[in-house]
Amino acid sequence: MSDPRLLIDQALSDGAEIALDEAQTRHVGTVLRLEVGDGLRVFNANEGEWRAKVAAKSKRGMSVRVETQLRPPRAVPDLDLLFAPVKRHATDLIVEKATELGVRRLRPVITQRTIAETVRLDRLSAIAREAAEQTERFDAPEISEPVSLARALDGWDASRLLIYADEQGDETSAPWGGQRGRAPALLEILGRSKARLTPGERHAESVEARRDSAPPLALLIGPEGGFTIEERAMLRALVFVRPVSLGPRILRAETAVIAALSVIQAAWGDWR
Repeated sequence: MSDPRLLIDQALSDGAEIALDEAQTRHVGTVLRLEVGDGLRVFNANEGEWRAKVAAKSKRGMSVRVETQLRPPRAVPDLDLLFAPVKRHATDLIVEKATELGVRRLRPVITQRTIAETVRLDRLSAIAREAAEQTERFDAPEISEPVSLARALDGWDASRLLIYADEQGDETSAPWGGQRGRAPALLEILGRSKARLTPGERHAESVEARRDSAPPLALLIGPEGGFTIEERAMLRALVFVRPVSLGPRILRAETAVIAALSVIQAAWGDWR
């Protein structure tokens, strides 16, 4: 079994001794039960991953001594997730799985049908950090303060395509809007975004170069009940927004996040 991983905010270098904060001390000393001399891996987005050992342990705290670099830093794709907060357990799951699936930024947005407007950023940050430690990435995603959907879209950088899951049609009298006006499939929209490169350019690029040159992307997942008519009209009027379908079934918000991010990373991100 490999040594456990710990996300460290301080700079990492050969021989550095780093004091752990209260939460880290509890995790390393009580949960993992590491003692002086036991090994672990420490990491962050700037210096990558390093081998370390527990240097000191007492009632007042713990410290680790950094030894040698194991892996240089490597960024996740430039992918944002905007999501309407839902019930606490489901929101926790969204944050955990989005971290595992390589989202760079998490941005809670309040929509007209959002049912959970209270978001504890400290709790979500702790969940993201733990998921990062378990999933071998080098950072935890940035988590923004919740804002309204309109505010999130105001001043948007148009170079970042915003894909939003829209399972509704345009027939207001039919369940879920009927069939008219349905959005194209997610893979179709992703295929169009990749078509910006010519076939020759796509062939010449390495896997690493394709990952680094992928245009910035954002995914928006709405609340239970979907977006309102007014919100759909607002989104579809923006030139940088593309509605997409996630298939013939209506998915729960947390399921939609996992499904959409999996497709995105396979077709656009670093699963290629």
